[in-house]
Amino acid sequence: MNAFHGMEFDQVDTYMIDKMLKKGLFFLILITGFFAQAQIHDPVKWESEVNQVSEDEYELVINAFIEDHWHLYSQELPKGGALPTVFIYEEAGEKYELLGDTKESESITEYDKVFEMDLTYFAYHATFTQNIKVTDSTLGSIKAKVEYQACDDETCIFDTKDLEFVINPAQVSEASEVATVEGDEIAEEELLNPEEKRSFWGIFIIAFLSGFAALLTPCVFPMIPMTVSFFTKQSKTRAAGIRNAIFYGISIIVIYVLLGSLVTLIFGADSLNALSTNVWFNLAFFVLLVVFAISFMGAFEIVLPSSWGTKIDSKADKGGLIGIFFMALALAIVSFSCTGPIVGTLLVEAASKGGTAPIIGMLGFSLAIALPFGLFAAFPGWMNTLPKSGGWLNTVKVTLGFLELALAFKFLSNADLVLQLHFLEREIFLAIWIAIFGMLALYLFGKIRLPHDSKEEHISVGRLITGLVALIFTIYLIPGLWGAPLKLISGFPPPMQYSESPDGLGAGKGNVSAGDQRLPEGAEYGPHDIVSFHDYEDGLAYARENDLPVLIDFTGHACVNCRKMEERVWSEPQILDVLKNEVVLVSLYVDDKRKLPESEQYISKTTGKEIESIGNKWSDFQISRYKANAQPYYVLIDHNEEKLIAPTAYEPDADEYYNWLKRGVENYKKEGTSAVKNLISAESESVFQ
Repeated sequence: MNAFHGMEFDQVDTYMIDKMLKKGLFFLILITGFFAQAQIHDPVKWESEVNQVSEDEYELVINAFIEDHWHLYSQELPKGGALPTVFIYEEAGEKYELLGDTKESESITEYDKVFEMDLTYFAYHATFTQNIKVTDSTLGSIKAKVEYQACDDETCIFDTKDLEFVINPAQVSEASEVATVEGDEIAEEELLNPEEKRSFWGIFIIAFLSGFAALLTPCVFPMIPMTVSFFTKQSKTRAAGIRNAIFYGISIIVIYVLLGSLVTLIFGADSLNALSTNVWFNLAFFVLLVVFAISFMGAFEIVLPSSWGTKIDSKADKGGLIGIFFMALALAIVSFSCTGPIVGTLLVEAASKGGTAPIIGMLGFSLAIALPFGLFAAFPGWMNTLPKSGGWLNTVKVTLGFLELALAFKFLSNADLVLQLHFLEREIFLAIWIAIFGMLALYLFGKIRLPHDSKEEHISVGRLITGLVALIFTIYLIPGLWGAPLKLISGFPPPMQYSESPDGLGAGKGNVSAGDQRLPEGAEYGPHDIVSFHDYEDGLAYARENDLPVLIDFTGHACVNCRKMEERVWSEPQILDVLKNEVVLVSLYVDDKRKLPESEQYISKTTGKEIESIGNKWSDFQISRYKANAQPYYVLIDHNEEKLIAPTAYEPDADEYYNWLKRGVENYKKEGTSAVKNLISAESESVFQ
């Protein structure tokens, strides 16, 4: 749906029309006004108030209300990271004096996954206060401006807001008067972050697969035929047996969902997310997962008190639906030694997402556990196809132990990154994973045995294939020690910068031959030595001279996802070829703080803001022209400044980004803007006839 943001009816390309037709969504182009607004992000709402401290002293209070999953950064930040929040008080020193610096409320200082360094930020709410002394009784109000950056996991925005504080004692009561500053009226819609939707689906799928893994453990798998046989034999009719088995499955789901709800209720939906980046939280779960892993490998078993199982069994003997529910609870308790570590790991992973993720995770896990009981009760003949219990169940359990151990070091890595101890740098982390998955491969090939393994003269085909997968993955990891990017596990090991050799062994700096080329006037070499313009008019003029389309790259110096696109996507050979030879790249930095000449400064017709810097100019250009304010943001246009294809944003899938680029270039070469419009007009008429 994001593909339609900012589109006008006469500018939609045939490729997008075709996609909409296939999905039955063509009618959406009639409501593009709605989507045009949806691209404007306004995650921070600002309010100001004035408190009178004494006859001539006042306290200016600024409250920032921050949307969920967004961060507003502090006034003091290290270089190379996010942009700090800056307050500018107009005419300070004329009719009033600033008493000290602007103070800020309690903040959070943690390792920022986006900028890969320690940063101080605010979540949900922040308060800033500035004391002043009035030196001229005719002072009516104070005008100020806040410049700030806000980021979530996918995008960053750079923005300014005007503030006003009413000071005139004739109008302001002795206590205080609030002067609320309304935000820009461009974007009133609040849409669910697509990344948030994807992360919740990801949690559900991982939990569902984990539930199937738990089914194949010695504590759960033997219970399937036993439980289903009980229901079919004790029930008077087959329909009753199916009904009871289904209720049994539903009871399992209810029990685990209640567990997820309890975790969310106790810790709070928001505090779970904050805990996930806490040093002690990560260290605690590192130890916990190591204990789980050792238990799975057979050193000992983690069990709940036996008295719990006895009490639950006595309740289950009562029969009826209540008895069935307690049978499900008994299963959860008896199988805890196998399911407990998996459930615990899922809850930890869900905690990093915050919100209702623990509930969603438990829903996926319990659904996978419950499905077999309902299905085998409905189709008892299927039980004949079940493999017999045996040593393979312990193999599954031990394999899960190796996976738990590998995941444990991710939590230790998080703690190390936050503290910047450089104890677990990228090479050490990868060496540990290579050792773990290498040992897993040896175990699956039968070269090593653990306490509860049974003697086998040969290994099964399934075990052989799983062992090969572990061995292949181990070999894949090895080049990472020499600087290979390892995109398959991106996000798990520490970043390349957190390494003994950040550039990899033997890595060079740039392309030596790049300097042999003659740069066009006004251009410079950008990422991967791509010729890039930083002025829109210069780039457009060069594109007209050379008969090439223009790729506008709305970016920022402090935009990490912009760097990720440049490093991970633009570096792909097919994309690099297009960027170097088939388009003219115009990179517009919306956070460029250099001042415009006074003659070029203006008031934005779209937002009403003063446009004073180069960054302000390009940000206003993006908002007014394309109804968007997030970076990165990419627009392909022709010489008439018409869009060749719907703009796109952060797209980590290189194939998708390449297809987008090629479609836009093809539209420029083959059809031209007018031809695209004619095709759309013809298709739209056929749709509505």
